[in-house]
Amino acid sequence: MSVQDPKSADASKSDKRKQSLYFPESMLEEIKVEAGRLNRSLSWVVQRAWKVARQDVKKLPSVNDVDG
Repeated sequence: MSVQDPKSADASKSDKRKQSLYFPESMLEEIKVEAGRLNRSLSWVVQRAWKVARQDVKKLPSVNDVDG
């Protein structure tokens, strides 16, 4: 069981800073199609995708961890 810092949870809900993200055209088109299908914004789809994938992303090795 994990306990979240209530301060950080509040910040993520109210912080509306803008950030530019760049996606390959084909990926952006897929996101747009799904946003339309779900009747949601692009931002909502990307945020939900991050929430679903975040644990897998955390498992990826850092560039400093890869032997080359």
